[in-house]
Amino acid sequence: MSIETGCHFFYRSVADIRRGTAAAQTVWWLRYACSVGGCEGAVSLLTSRPVARPSQLSCRQACALHLRAQGLLQPLRRQARRGDIVAAIERMQLLQIDSIHVVARSAYLVLHARLGNYPSRWLDDALESGQVAECWAHEANLVPAAAVAWHRHPANRRAQHWAQRNAVRTYAAQRAPMRALLRHIARSGPVRAADFARGAGAGEGKSGWWEWKPEKRWLEAWFALGELMVTRRDGFQRVYDLSANVLAQLDPPLDRAIAPLSAASVREHVVLASVRALGVTRASWIADYYRLRPAVTDAELAPLVASGQLLQVAVRGWKSAAYVHCDDAPMLEAAQRGRLRATHTALLSPFDPVVWDRARAWEMFGFAYTLECYTPAPRRRYGYFVLPILHRGRLVGRLDAKAQRARGIFEIKALFLEDGVRAEPRLLRELAAAIAATARWHATPQVQLDATQPPELAAALRAFWP
Repeated sequence: MSIETGCHFFYRSVADIRRGTAAAQTVWWLRYACSVGGCEGAVSLLTSRPVARPSQLSCRQACALHLRAQGLLQPLRRQARRGDIVAAIERMQLLQIDSIHVVARSAYLVLHARLGNYPSRWLDDALESGQVAECWAHEANLVPAAAVAWHRHPANRRAQHWAQRNAVRTYAAQRAPMRALLRHIARSGPVRAADFARGAGAGEGKSGWWEWKPEKRWLEAWFALGELMVTRRDGFQRVYDLSANVLAQLDPPLDRAIAPLSAASVREHVVLASVRALGVTRASWIADYYRLRPAVTDAELAPLVASGQLLQVAVRGWKSAAYVHCDDAPMLEAAQRGRLRATHTALLSPFDPVVWDRARAWEMFGFAYTLECYTPAPRRRYGYFVLPILHRGRLVGRLDAKAQRARGIFEIKALFLEDGVRAEPRLLRELAAAIAATARWHATPQVQLDATQPPELAAALRAFWP
């Protein structure tokens, strides 16, 4: 075979490699060699440079690496401190906000799964003090102050997101009153949507975005467009101020060196940050973390592997290559040696990063999960707001809970174990303890368990609660 034919053969192989059938390092070095040295350079480089075999992990080891990155491998072995709030958000990169509150709102519940008992006010204080900020990322999220400049970079404006699309449409139709609202805030200071009276008939018969009164839509539009930010929350209501005022209060201060960076540099940063937050991930799971477009591919990651910023690994049972951030090389080795022991049991929010990507949760944990609060009640299988149960590195079940705060009751309408999960004594003991701890944190210390699957599980769990 001639050198030219051989190089053509290698390029045909790139398509196979991009589908995950060979080491991504080979792709990058082949393309680089052909670009700078021609076919002779490619052949010379490929025959002289050994390609390291990817590290091997079992799926259980990969789950441990993922949970370690997310702060869910082992319980916190001391009382939570204020600084743990920001540290947990820095570890996850993003903390999703949601308004459903049949139990604690998601952002607080996600932190409770990692920190145990802590005052919810600490998260509100972190926002008001500028240690974290609200922005659109995966969805509406809290992010560390140090990351705000990355999220405000023009390359991270998400034109395809519903909030951005609605904001653009609203501004196009309501430009004059929206500009007047900005001038009002500049003169009078921060405002809530509740500070504006609802006009007669506003929002009647409507739902969602269009249920809001005009001022609320305008505030949210300016927030999505970046002109307003949330300076604090009053009873979960957003208090909006000019972005310049909120940015001036960030701790640490806004990194202005990020704004001039290219879109390619920003995307690379976000990709690496996503891998770091996930611990170990396939290329196809990366984009969802920050809602990146277009999707991330193995070919895009090949240069990051070649440069040493990412490590390529093979996970038994996964359909394609996986990746680990280079900073997590010691944890990768610990996982391979079986030294990452999962000992934590916790109730997860439906919006926890571990489960918000349903495809990832299925392939990593074998856990099929759907949030059914938007499903008509007769068609629900498990319940309205179902919390996944994490136990020692596995998702072993789910429960439909409601915190009846006025009565001090933490009601579990139904609790389900996954098929094949046995109700062994340790699982029962640690699950009962996790439920009791969550109930106390809600200030609903009395646990009421209505039904379980399997049915005999109910009596066994109730025995742990006085």
